[in-house]
Amino acid sequence: MIQAKNIHKYYDNLHVLKGVNIHIKKGEIVSIVGASGAGKTTLLQILGTLDTIDKNNTNNELIINGENIIDFSEKELAKFRNFHIGFIFQFHQLLPEFTALENVSIPGFIKGSPKKEVEIKAKELLDFLGLSNRCNHKPNELSGGEQQRVAVARALINSPELIFADEPSGNLDSESAENLHNLFFKLRDEFGQTFVIVTHNEELANLADRKLTMVDGKIIS
Repeated sequence: MIQAKNIHKYYDNLHVLKGVNIHIKKGEIVSIVGASGAGKTTLLQILGTLDTIDKNNTNNELIINGENIIDFSEKELAKFRNFHIGFIFQFHQLLPEFTALENVSIPGFIKGSPKKEVEIKAKELLDFLGLSNRCNHKPNELSGGEQQRVAVARALINSPELIFADEPSGNLDSESAENLHNLFFKLRDEFGQTFVIVTHNEELANLADRKLTMVDGKIIS
């Protein structure tokens, strides 16, 4: 599913990623842990095509879902991301002026899927996530846990093979965090998605099929 080799990233003179190698199989749930500044979010953004690697280093590759995306243009990356990847962030990033249903539907509209088809699927996802009675509520009318579940539905609307989550439970109370963690495994079992999760939550990290630890820009275990 993901094969990354010799991944480097610099921001000016700061060497953030120092030759990262990672292989993630289809259907795995993989957690990435480490201290702040270790490079976890940068790695997640590169694997999720939100950022690009430095190509000055030789013998590197980034293959996702069978495609080597290193030389993709920004337009090609945006299309690839919309079709194959879903994102869940610590702060849900829902658009405040839109309802839950509309927020979930937006990536489907961007993809160009028929409006009716997208809205039917959005309602199905919200129902699956226990939010069938919250479809027409705007984010400020939802609890933190409900907002995050709407964000999960949005990540799933285009049936992506990969879900990247960056501190997904970091802004939730303990009960909502536990519910979200259980949801990831239910989604994997129901839909077969691959999850890569950056987290400081040791409970979530230890539940994953594999836990990878980053230190100073490298994966050490």
